[in-house]
Amino acid sequence: MMQGYTFGRKMGFGVGITGLLTLVSVVVAVLCLLFVVHAKDRVLTASNQQLTGAVNLNGLMEKRLGDYRAYMLYGTAEFENGTAQDRIDFRNELGAMRPGATSAVRGLLDRVSAAEDKHAGWVDTVMAERKRTGDPMAAAKLNSDQAIPLRKEVQAALADLITRVRADVEADRRDSSRQANLAIAVIMALGAVTTGSAILVAWRLSRDLRREVGAAVGHIQSSSAELEAAAAQQVNGGRDQASAINEITTTINELLITSRQIADSAQRVSQIAEETEAAARNGDHTIDQTRASITAIRTQVDQIVQHMLALGEKSQQIGTVVDLVSELAEQTNILAINATIEASGAGEWGRRFAVVAEEIRKLADRTAASAKEIRALIEDVRGAVNTTVMATEIGAKAVDAGSRQFDDATSSFREIAQLVATTNDATREIELSTKQQTTAVEQVNVAVSDTARVSRETESSAVQTKQTAAHLSNLSGELLDMVGTRSH
Repeated sequence: MMQGYTFGRKMGFGVGITGLLTLVSVVVAVLCLLFVVHAKDRVLTASNQQLTGAVNLNGLMEKRLGDYRAYMLYGTAEFENGTAQDRIDFRNELGAMRPGATSAVRGLLDRVSAAEDKHAGWVDTVMAERKRTGDPMAAAKLNSDQAIPLRKEVQAALADLITRVRADVEADRRDSSRQANLAIAVIMALGAVTTGSAILVAWRLSRDLRREVGAAVGHIQSSSAELEAAAAQQVNGGRDQASAINEITTTINELLITSRQIADSAQRVSQIAEETEAAARNGDHTIDQTRASITAIRTQVDQIVQHMLALGEKSQQIGTVVDLVSELAEQTNILAINATIEASGAGEWGRRFAVVAEEIRKLADRTAASAKEIRALIEDVRGAVNTTVMATEIGAKAVDAGSRQFDDATSSFREIAQLVATTNDATREIELSTKQQTTAVEQVNVAVSDTARVSRETESSAVQTKQTAAHLSNLSGELLDMVGTRSH
């Protein structure tokens, strides 16, 4: 495809391809890294906003139920106001979760909102009955018949919401991991293509340089032999040698000028080789920077693993506290049963105390049930933490593999730089040889001028010398065309 191009154009074309592929590799690597960071940030944001919001909703609901039960027992304004404020906080948290939520999560939020509205209506009714009659038993009966089923409906909706949000977060995590693996594969593929193309360009340039310069030098040596034979015939002929020697002097002067032009061209080729070597070193430096970026990503992945392990430890501590709460609930239940038994023989005041003891027992039962639910949630958190740690370790191994691939690419760039340095040394040797040839031609010119004063004849030898000199001039022109410095 490039048979008609000069060696200078071939070198420029090869350096351009190598530089372009290097630039594309760097740009794609940066874009892939930004893409991976964005995906991870999106997963973390969804986890912090949606999952935390869902858990907060459940906590606010439990807090409201606690204030509501306290009002049922004591009937004070403090717990009445606390119940109202808890509902306001619940609705605010519910509204804060809607922006950025998926359609499925919005549907569950609507379900929670509708169930909470129904439950809140009956809570207000029960509290109004408690305030009107002052009898906690009547309010408790109304609460058991109407409010408790609605409360369970709200709790079921909240449990479905938390499950759905966790499923969405897990799906986002898997998607971000797939995107990270794809980015690593793209970077590795581009690195391999860049390395292969650079090796191919260096090999082609080295091969063309050896073949073309070797052929040109062979022709010059052959022409020099013919010129030497013609000169011997001129010495032996002796007729009209003076005019022929004058023509030879003119031709040698032209050859001298041509040799100087060849030396200048060889010097420019050496400069191009040095620039190519500098470009290869820049590519090596760029790969080092990319490898440093991947090392930074590995450090961040290790930090995520440490945070997840810390989260597992905190979950274990919370489990210990939940066990203590469960044990306290059981003891409270036993105390409430004993109090009921003791109150049964205490008359009217004992019956009222029995009602309070019964409510305390129910509260203890609900506390124990809540402790079991919290224990199940903690087990889910532990499972999610273990899964995240395993996935993060897999990502870390993939990052290590990418780093090793960049080490291979760095070695390839260094080999390219060494090959270009070798080419540069060969070009300098050509330049030195051309300068020596110029000095030799100048000496020949002096010798021919001296010979012109000795002999003036040998016409036939002069014709042959002229033809040989013309052939040498054409070969020198071909050498100039090969390096792309022939004047037109």
